This record gives sequence, structure tokens and C-alpha cells, in this order.
Amino acid sequence: MAFTIPEGSFELTVMFFGLTNSPATFQAMMNKLLRNLINIEKVAAFIDDIIVGTEIEEGHDEIVAEVIRRLEKNDLYVKLEKCK
Repeated sequence: MAFTIPEGSFELTVMFFGLTNSPATFQAMMNKLLRNLINIEKVAAFIDDIIVGTEIEEGHDEIVAEVIRRLEKNDLYVKLEKCK
């Protein structure tokens, strides 16, 4: 998401929760980034929470790695202390 003011164009590095529709906009972005993983029911995303759920342990790490790759590619990150 970017915005333009007289001084130039800027892209947000953090989400402004105080602005109208920021959570909905961020949710739409997460849905777009993770669409195919959500569609195969391996990932669920709600605003800034991402859950990776697999029936068996095999393949779980690969899905987590793919989620992290997509976040990095879009200049997003996770706080390891908040991850389980």
C-alpha cells in the first residue's frame, strides 16, 4: 500500500491500525499472498495471525518455509518470540 503527498510517494512499513479500513486492507493482502495455500486448506490467515495446519507432520516445515518466503518477498516479517 502506498500513498502520495506533496513531498513524494511513500510506502508503509507498518500498518496504521488507527486508519479506517487498515485491518480489512491488510486481510485482503494476506488473502492474496497466501491464496493457493488457503484454498488447499493448509493455511488460515486472520489479519496478522497465520496458522499452518497439516494432518501429518510430513510437509509441514515446507509449508511454513513457503509462508515465510512469501512474507519476506513482500517486505513482511514475523516476530519469532510470537511464533509457536
